[in-house]
Amino acid sequence: MSKIRVLLAEDHRTVRQGVRLLLDTQPDVEVVGEAGDGRAALLLARELAPDVVLMDVSMPEMNGLRATEKLSEELPRVRVVALTRHTDRAYMQQLLQAGAAGYVLKQSDSSVLLQAVRAVAAGGNYLDPAIAAKALSGYFGRRPGGGGAVGEVRLSDRETEVLRLIALGYSNKEIAARLALSVKTVEAHKANAMRKLDMTSRIDIVRYAMLQGWLQDT
Repeated sequence: MSKIRVLLAEDHRTVRQGVRLLLDTQPDVEVVGEAGDGRAALLLARELAPDVVLMDVSMPEMNGLRATEKLSEELPRVRVVALTRHTDRAYMQQLLQAGAAGYVLKQSDSSVLLQAVRAVAAGGNYLDPAIAAKALSGYFGRRPGGGGAVGEVRLSDRETEVLRLIALGYSNKEIAARLALSVKTVEAHKANAMRKLDMTSRIDIVRYAMLQGWLQDT
């Protein structure tokens, strides 16, 4: 079985060394590079094409948010796990909008970081349990389009499957191939589902997927 190739982007050497020591003990993980700032992380990611980048949010030269945006644009198959001490939901939303597939608090147990690395490497998304409740809070009691609660909205089987695959990180083209549909049909199912659920962004899809339990086994 091939190992998960990880690039570490963290400006504090001591923290970086600690994370590397943790990852080096895992038989299914290989650290392929280290960077001390966002610009260096981007250059190394282009060179090494890792499976996962562990991205510190606060770094010199180029911060983790901007580096994540650039990676998402240039190397969409490279998955980013944001590392931060910020528990504020705004930080998490910004990173997810930028393209991060995972969000982990530095103060959390090391097992959380390992779960995140494996989840996003497998194509899923991961939110630190300590902040997941904040991420989901906007959905409880929400009434899409002024109608009933989220749970009362009826999606077709195709709409459900398309949303689930989007939440797991697949592109429209990849979803079309998996479901034997055209890209335009996938886009139509996505648009219909988001309209029914009053969604406006990928963050909304990930929240909904978590509420439905779609990401639990990733």
